[in-house]
Amino acid sequence: MQMLVVILASVGAINWGLVGLGSFLNTDLNVVNMLLGGWPTVEAVVYLLVGICGLVLLYAHFAKKCTACSHG
Repeated sequence: MQMLVVILASVGAINWGLVGLGSFLNTDLNVVNMLLGGWPTVEAVVYLLVGICGLVLLYAHFAKKCTACSHG
C-alpha cells in the first residue's frame, strides 16, 4: 500500500513540475490531462487520489511511520 502511495504522489509531483515547466515554455505539459482529458471525471479522480496520497505521506512522515526516510 505504501508503495502505491509513493508512486501516485511521485506521479503527481512530476506532473506539477511539468505543468510549471510548460508555463515557462508556453505549452501545456499536463500529462494527466493529455492522457485523461477526454474523461474529466477520471482525471478528477486521479487528482483526488494523488492529493490523498500526498496527505498520507505527510502524515506518515510527521507521525514517524515513514519507511522511505530516516529519522535519525
